[in-house]
Amino acid sequence: MKEIIVVEGKDDTVAIKRAVEAETIETGGSAIGEDVLRRVKLAQERRGVIIFTDPDHAGERIRKIVSRHVPGCKHAFLPQEDALYKGDIGVENASPEAIRRALANVRTETISEEAQGDEAGLAISMDDLMAAGLLVHPQASDRRLRMGKLLGIGYANGKQFYKRCSVFRITREEFLRAYEQMERELEGGAV
Repeated sequence: MKEIIVVEGKDDTVAIKRAVEAETIETGGSAIGEDVLRRVKLAQERRGVIIFTDPDHAGERIRKIVSRHVPGCKHAFLPQEDALYKGDIGVENASPEAIRRALANVRTETISEEAQGDEAGLAISMDDLMAAGLLVHPQASDRRLRMGKLLGIGYANGKQFYKRCSVFRITREEFLRAYEQMERELEGGAV
């Protein structure tokens, strides 16, 4: 793998290396030091970076910190059910197949506000999220979890989900395809 994968710790590195041949940078948890951020920035400039953190609050915090300091990173998202073992959520718990699937569906964030925009009306609006039941809906959280998985952008609260749709340039067509699939799954009782 060309890019260097940013993970939280040593156990994550072991899991990644079981799944793919890649180099990693470990953040050492959510207290990310300047030295780590400098290494990630250098890696981004030279080879590219994929942020692959745990699908939990701490992992999301690390993802945001790294992304804010090193713009233009790629992101791999692991569904929570693929990262769960005996009540513990983490990349280290994922099977090699789940890790390869997440890395095959990497999303690249856009850097500039203009690049995120609604050229040709493709951007997703808050009204679209509302109409899809992803906001102000009794099952909004579950619906965002399902849509995030289908779109390959992971779970997020309403505001962050909207931002991810923009940052990862989710097209209206992609959004509608995922929405229709989610509705079919919900009607069929699929988990």
